[in-house]
Amino acid sequence: MIKVLVVDDQPVVRSGMRMILENEAGIEVVGEAGGGKEAVDSVLELHPDVVLLDLHMPDMNGIEVTRIVNGSPHPPRIIIVTAYDPDQYVFESLTAGASGFLLKSDAPTRFVEAVRAVYAGESLFSPVVTRQLVERYVHGPHVGTESPATDSLTSREMDVLLKVAQGLSNKETALALFISVGTVKTHIASILVKLNVRDRLQIVVYAYETGLVRPGGTGNIHLADSF
Repeated sequence: MIKVLVVDDQPVVRSGMRMILENEAGIEVVGEAGGGKEAVDSVLELHPDVVLLDLHMPDMNGIEVTRIVNGSPHPPRIIIVTAYDPDQYVFESLTAGASGFLLKSDAPTRFVEAVRAVYAGESLFSPVVTRQLVERYVHGPHVGTESPATDSLTSREMDVLLKVAQGLSNKETALALFISVGTVKTHIASILVKLNVRDRLQIVVYAYETGLVRPGGTGNIHLADSF
């Protein structure tokens, strides 16, 4: 059972999300919170697996909550949710540790998919958000230097990292490198530990931030299909 905490300052929104999620097998809404501080307390008390977290709240925004929660002993997966233009918040949310970013206008099934995806260690974003993320990397300015953390990667792990950062799926990476999908997954698990990142999308962020992959590189347009 996937335990979910729903956080939004509007009761009607929380009720709607609860109804959507509780109609799905294997998902349980263990609590609701109406603000950021209450969300932090609820995470510590209820130990949810996934938090659907409103971006804009009166006392503390979703990005601040994400940073605090990710410092807890067993942090849940965070999905940021907003009704506003997400462009200026997407990258900040990712670096804070969010695993998903949705719009409140997304289809109900998208919320269910996102909960299941981030619980499984993957990432899922609204199509609008994904396009904006890609546009930021492809067309925006880029600065970055390779991190010493990459020195700990084997040559094969670096190969896999670059394929993931270019937007290839596990199957596509396996075909490109002539290895099995299982081996790709093993390498990705090792990369996550060595780079101290939480999920596949943060590998992509890391690769661009450190200059391992340059904007406009092959595969960027397929980023949305990789998670």
